[in-house]
Amino acid sequence: MAKFNKDSIGGTLTVVVLLSLICSLIVASASVSLKPAQEEQKQLDKQRNILSVAGLLQPNTTTSEIKDIFGNSIEPKIVDLATGEYVEGITNFDAQVAAKDPNQSIQISPEDDKASLRTRAKYAEIYLVKNAQGEVNQIVLPFYGTGLWSVMYGFVSVEPDGNTIKGITYYDEGETPGLGGEIENPRWQANFVGKKLRNEKGESAITVAKGASADKEHGIDALSGATLTSKGVDGSFKYWFSDNGFGPYLEKLKMGAN
Repeated sequence: MAKFNKDSIGGTLTVVVLLSLICSLIVASASVSLKPAQEEQKQLDKQRNILSVAGLLQPNTTTSEIKDIFGNSIEPKIVDLATGEYVEGITNFDAQVAAKDPNQSIQISPEDDKASLRTRAKYAEIYLVKNAQGEVNQIVLPFYGTGLWSVMYGFVSVEPDGNTIKGITYYDEGETPGLGGEIENPRWQANFVGKKLRNEKGESAITVAKGASADKEHGIDALSGATLTSKGVDGSFKYWFSDNGFGPYLEKLKMGAN
């Protein structure tokens, strides 16, 4: 039997291939073993952000407390955006995945695409927030849109009238720190509290622009030095709270139908 010469070209290549295979197996095994923990952390982060925008999260709330508060106070629901009706029987819904699936999404016409999305899922997961008596006292709605550098993801909390904003939060964005990244600043987000999503005609009415705060019901001043990010926030609200987004659902809330 020929002796293996690790210093030869063939021997070197064999060692490199073996090491690559071993490393690939280690990485693959680690990925598989860590996936459940990553999914749990992703779910926990979502719950934390929902509780935060609903005003139910304290600074030192522990992981177990987050799960308990969410389980006791939040009821997730799936909404058909076209009709505003609740849909039963859908589990593990992921709007980002659905938006890329032609069977679960719709194409958005350019004239309607204020948030620069191109497509969106047919359904959305919303969150009913209940008090100790089991009464719904706010609804948390997801929304997102394209900013200067990134897709900006957030939640809006709305009063049961389906129109008055109780709070907003952005939890995932890649805008310029200190400029567009200020959409995550609680002080700026506080400007949305009490504003009306839609006007008397039922049209999406929130406006984010320079000097917009003169409109006491619908206006938010744009972030200084972040024109395109502010425009992206404006477009996100314009789209998601129009009849192309949550409009039909909000109208049902207003009429007391949900």
